Amino acid sequence: MTDIKQYLRSLKVFEGDLPTFDAGAAPDRPDQLFVQWLKQAVAAGIREPHAMTLSTLGVDGNPAARVLILKNVDGNGWQFAVHAGSPKGRELLVHPAAALTFHWREQARQVRVRGRVSAAPAQQSAADFLARPTGSRAESLIGRQSQPLTGPEDLDRASQESRERVDQQPDLVEPAWTLYTLKAESVEFWQGDQERKHVRLNFVRTENGWEKGLLWP
Repeated sequence: MTDIKQYLRSLKVFEGDLPTFDAGAAPDRPDQLFVQWLKQAVAAGIREPHAMTLSTLGVDGNPAARVLILKNVDGNGWQFAVHAGSPKGRELLVHPAAALTFHWREQARQVRVRGRVSAAPAQQSAADFLARPTGSRAESLIGRQSQPLTGPEDLDRASQESRERVDQQPDLVEPAWTLYTLKAESVEFWQGDQERKHVRLNFVRTENGWEKGLLWP
């Protein structure tokens, strides 16, 4: 353990030219600032900048986290989609609250979003499903996510059968596919600094709109 401990301490962080963050010039809504940061991440060539960690509370009371793709963000909230029968779908049914974490390592930036989650109407979920690539739709139609898998040949066979269904029925929709909106209660923007003078700007939802303020690093 001593060797790996020292090894981890030797790894460098916050390397390279990091962007600056003028918190005083930030817009009054967190979704607007998020879009600014997202576009800056895209311009900087960061891979999959719309990937995020979705954290939920498991049905057993323990936290669970996994990486998903952001579908949309606007004044209503942050959107993502999952199969309702998957572990995360079942967790959201029991505990309809979640946290999202975006990490753009090359820019030493994080965005943390927390709030309640609600399911979109079936028509919107169906539209999101049909907008997915053919292979993604076929995978979702299998409907066995996180169940035990005997071997790769079973996955290959199920994938082939599901792909044939999609090819034959291009408008086929998985009824359990659900589009969710996380209505943020708080959103924190974190800009790393090589001297550890990190800038943290936190938005908190109130009855009168958003209040924002700095946090100590």
